Amino acid sequence: MNMVSYVLPIAYLSDLIIGDPERLPHPVRWMGKAIETTEARFRKLPVPLSISGLLFALFLIFSTWALTLILLSLAGCLHPVLKAILEIVLIYYSISIRSLESSAMAVYGALRNGDLSSAKEKLAMIVGRDVAPLSEEGVIRAGVETVAENLVDGVISPLFYAAIGGAPLAIAYKMINTLDSMVGYKNEKYEKFGKASARLDDLANYIPARLAVFVIALAAEFISCSGIRALKTAFYEGKRHSSPNSGYPEAAFAGVLEVRLGGPNYYAGQLVSKPYIGEKFGAVNITDIPKACDIMMLSSFLWFLILWGI
Repeated sequence: MNMVSYVLPIAYLSDLIIGDPERLPHPVRWMGKAIETTEARFRKLPVPLSISGLLFALFLIFSTWALTLILLSLAGCLHPVLKAILEIVLIYYSISIRSLESSAMAVYGALRNGDLSSAKEKLAMIVGRDVAPLSEEGVIRAGVETVAENLVDGVISPLFYAAIGGAPLAIAYKMINTLDSMVGYKNEKYEKFGKASARLDDLANYIPARLAVFVIALAAEFISCSGIRALKTAFYEGKRHSSPNSGYPEAAFAGVLEVRLGGPNYYAGQLVSKPYIGEKFGAVNITDIPKACDIMMLSSFLWFLILWGI
């Protein structure tokens, strides 16, 4: 019996049931500490910042993969069951289905209660854009977009890498994703140093983001018989996004929900012009957030079944 046949299902179901309890230790928090601690040392290297940033990213990614592999090997030496439990826990930590759904629905709940200020506070915890200038429609649109984008980062990609290389590859992917979220910015501080981290994240998500379109379309067909529309929108408009990957799931969601996503947003006080995706569709409304969560949840389940079946 291989790893996928029992480790992946238990890890997946654990996330659905438990989510990410805040009080438990989480590898991503340790990754964040490692990034903060290591950054200054690599910045001091006598090489261009773009090179030191590449070395910094590769060092952390490889170290994460190697450390996970060593821990699993040591656990296996003690007992095979201990190794299996450790692998389940690590893969469970690499995915975030329940927490994504809970975070998005918290925004929805605040909006439904007419509390736009609270909705913005909850939204600020899961998006990178400035939330203060957003209207209610802007908050809803951001909520839908983050569900679409994080379906890849939090579900499709980690399960993809877990199925290929077990917990070591899944955790290494989480380090790539964490690096991008912490240093992969186009600003004065990280334009050069964080470039490699951003590019590695693009590379890691390239295949999963495109596979996600087909999974979203399949889920859409079950939910609303709109799979073809999801595929067409993703095919024609997925490339319009500034990210080489995020536009595909976002466009697929726009097609399913028949809503306009994207557009200009403020980041760190600066207006960033972005094209609209699903421009021919109408504006979002409050019910699109739970609808997006339904698509995300079913897509994650179908993706799990596909990997498990293969």
